[in-house]
Amino acid sequence: MRYGPPLRDGHQIRLIEGGQAYFEALVSALEQARSQVHIETYIFDFHGAAAMVAEALERAALRGLRVWVVVDGVGTPSLPPEWRERFVRAGVEWRVYSPLGTLGLLIPSRWRRLHRKLCVIDGHLAFCGGINILDDWYDPHHGTLAQPRLDFAVCARGALVQQMQETMAQLWWRIQGVRHVRQQQFPEAFSSFRAAGLHLPWTRDDAHALDGRLVAKAGLLLRDNVLYRSQIERAYLKAIGAARHEIVIANAYFLPGRRLRKALIHAAQRGVRVRLLLQGRYEYFMQYHAARPVYGVLLAAGIEIHEYEASFLHAKVAVIDPNNERPWATVGSSNLDPLSLLLAREANVVVADKAFAQQLYQRLHSAIVQQSKPVLAELDLQRAWHQRWRDRLAFGLMRLALFLSGNRY
Repeated sequence: MRYGPPLRDGHQIRLIEGGQAYFEALVSALEQARSQVHIETYIFDFHGAAAMVAEALERAALRGLRVWVVVDGVGTPSLPPEWRERFVRAGVEWRVYSPLGTLGLLIPSRWRRLHRKLCVIDGHLAFCGGINILDDWYDPHHGTLAQPRLDFAVCARGALVQQMQETMAQLWWRIQGVRHVRQQQFPEAFSSFRAAGLHLPWTRDDAHALDGRLVAKAGLLLRDNVLYRSQIERAYLKAIGAARHEIVIANAYFLPGRRLRKALIHAAQRGVRVRLLLQGRYEYFMQYHAARPVYGVLLAAGIEIHEYEASFLHAKVAVIDPNNERPWATVGSSNLDPLSLLLAREANVVVADKAFAQQLYQRLHSAIVQQSKPVLAELDLQRAWHQRWRDRLAFGLMRLALFLSGNRY
């Protein structure tokens, strides 16, 4: 059974918390870029601090760099007219993954979204995480937030950058190929699809080296609908199965399938402390209510569930045995729900480094203790009937949607 690529030594991995810190790191790297920038994101918004990233991409293109941007057709269906004109003038190349078209999400194949948040600069420096290009203090559906959302990313240097740049280049050329086919430009389409299968050599230099030694063991996990259909889920299963002392998972949209539920329950039964930090604020009907029916069985097994209340939780991270010599940590875009694990394109970085694992663990522990409330089994059983009815309805609709898309969970 494949659980993902082997982790390799020789990485620098830096944890980044929150959009503001992420944007500052990204802009700093973009200002030093010399040849090419490739970025993928589900949401590219232009409010507040997010605009600084758009401005940095614009400046990079004006300096003569090739700048490729791919966004999702649901998360970012179009650009504001002002920014469309600015990007065209600067030479920023912009593509939309799987535009919805007339029937939108009524077509099940269009539920397969681009949910990755990746950036590679000069083939040398990479960013990966759960953070959209979206201001921490702003939400497209809820407006200005009282507190910034909780989310994480990593800045990485090392062998995984090559894998990341190749998977991004492949998607770019496939999008180009589909575009040419729709325009009946078949020779160009053939060239694009051919390029998608080739290694793309990008310029490398040491201008973007992070501070510190190349010591961390790390790897890139992907989920798509061809080669990597279950790589992220299997990596979680293997890590949970090997846990000996503690598991901490923070996940915005948590609805684990049967195998993940069993793995967590078995870990708790053999004495591992399992803590889940989950969404405590109502954001979307399906994600909020569909998760509730699985709470009871997890709580009954001794698993601790804490709901984050300070703001919206958007993190997709986990830490296992941070104080052991062989810790496991992951930061990425993949939720533990069927949309991420069965339908979307996702990317996570896995890190086996004690200092990194302890840093992430301390932040999650603080969020659990200071910014969350525990879900008590007795109170969960006493929830009002209309709330439990909504839970069952959402859970049933989720299963129906998966059936229509050709998946079982």
